[in-house]
Amino acid sequence: MPALLTDAQLMPEQLKSNFVEFMEKIVQLADLLKIDLQQLQADHIAFRVNDEKLAQLARDEWLKETTLLSQAQINGRPIYVLEFDTPLSYENWSIDCLELPFPAINKKHPVEGWEHVEFVVPSRANSAEDYLLDLMSQFPMFASHFTELEQLGVKTKLSSPKGEGERLNNPTVAFKWDNICIKLHPHPLKKIIESESLA
Repeated sequence: MPALLTDAQLMPEQLKSNFVEFMEKIVQLADLLKIDLQQLQADHIAFRVNDEKLAQLARDEWLKETTLLSQAQINGRPIYVLEFDTPLSYENWSIDCLELPFPAINKKHPVEGWEHVEFVVPSRANSAEDYLLDLMSQFPMFASHFTELEQLGVKTKLSSPKGEGERLNNPTVAFKWDNICIKLHPHPLKKIIESESLA
């Protein structure tokens, strides 16, 4: 069965082999955003697959070198959070967790593989709109260039994803560009998972 993952270039070793190339694109996107990510916590990395069988196989392979932290239903589909036995490192970032969402119905990603990295920018904002305003105040260069992003091919999306049982709001601002994405949110994923146990 892992042959299906190998053919799709989705085995853990294959994904790890192009991790650096992916992170270089993340840095390029950050430069377009005029947001200095170097001092931020790289909270987790995520990849996308379009086929549920491939998602199941990928989950099983990753579980050989990770620990399952959470399985939640978000927007009607399972999303797994796995903690790496050995964190993925790039420059001064050490990424502890992998997010593996199962495919959404009637949605196809143009590229299967690494898709986004989420960074933590602390904030007290409870809505994505307020969080965006807070980001603008924290990153003045980003604020001054925000209206130019669409012309550069960067799409901005505001959302407030919430799993069943989560008590902590974690509004998200996502920036998509060239089949990759940077997401910013105020709370680390592990803190969100802990909030589930308080529900």
